[in-house]
Amino acid sequence: MPSDSGRWRHILLLVVVNAFVGGMVGLERTLLPLLAESEYGVASAAAAFSFIVTFGLSKAFVNLAAGSLADRFGRRRVLLAGWLAGIPVPLVVLFAPSWGYIVAANALLGVNQGLAWSMTVNMKLDRARADERGLVVGLNEAAGYLGVAALAFVTALYATREAMGALGLGLALAGLLLSLLARDAERPAARRGELARAFRDRAFAAPSVAGLATNLKDGALWGLLPLALAARGLDLATIGAVVAAYPVAWGLGQLAFGPLSDRVGRRGLAVVGLALQAAGVAALALAPGAAGALAAAIVVGLGTAMAYPTLLALVADRARPQARATALGVYRFWRDLGYAAGAVGAGVVADAAGFGAALLSVAAFVALAALPLHLSREG
Repeated sequence: MPSDSGRWRHILLLVVVNAFVGGMVGLERTLLPLLAESEYGVASAAAAFSFIVTFGLSKAFVNLAAGSLADRFGRRRVLLAGWLAGIPVPLVVLFAPSWGYIVAANALLGVNQGLAWSMTVNMKLDRARADERGLVVGLNEAAGYLGVAALAFVTALYATREAMGALGLGLALAGLLLSLLARDAERPAARRGELARAFRDRAFAAPSVAGLATNLKDGALWGLLPLALAARGLDLATIGAVVAAYPVAWGLGQLAFGPLSDRVGRRGLAVVGLALQAAGVAALALAPGAAGALAAAIVVGLGTAMAYPTLLALVADRARPQARATALGVYRFWRDLGYAAGAVGAGVVADAAGFGAALLSVAAFVALAALPLHLSREG
């Protein structure tokens, strides 16, 4: 058994790795929805959000396989495979002659995120004590979403595909090199049939619904927020600040709420987080100016910070040690289907009734999704 100092050195290495994983998604947060129309002539919101749908579906199904792959081949090998899948993405974005190439590149981005992000979570949990799970998941998710925020803001300042491509290639190569330093921890051997058991286990149902709603909101905001703010006449730097404020609050908040869930319990904190997300998204629909949108984005981020690491830790608590990676893979499968559902639903509603109506429909869904978790007894 490694010493506490050795254990935590490895955990902190993986925290840094996940900041680079998050940065790969942050590259697309501000600029790509705006480029759909300006560079590729994609006027429909539903069509423009197709890159998020592809990303969400790819990430969801890769999450499902990642746990079993990690149990069979080791976490480190799967982490490295995730980075190899991510390296072509910025190159495709840089040279894409049509929107279809961007959509296809996001399938690879989903593979990168599904393998690399999943493994940073699992490799930390392999080393964490039961009373540290909220803390280590909070650190992991904070690093990832601060990476999202940083790159979302930077790409708004350097608003070109060339900047996106160069930054993305640098992130992918740096993440790969850092990941070469990671090592697998000892863990109980997995048994056959764990995937089927995890799918049937009702203990994971309510957290999975809550996770799906959380990422449905995120997929919707990924596409809607830059376009809705641009339609209000805000300049690109202001849009970048609002878009980045949401994952900044999400990232920093997890440093507090992950460890807090170790002390006060998971379920209640996650329910409050869902309620805050719903309130913040509704405020984004109604906020008239930049200051109101910025405040609403921070509320959404704080609500997400309450729910995101807490739900992961709740699933880890309920899973058997030998099946933890598989159980987290099933949870992340349902959670990340939310990206696709949110992008499709928000795009259709936005085309039919406008950005405000789309945001309000997302807020209503998130509020309703809190009920199954509130009524569940465990956690």
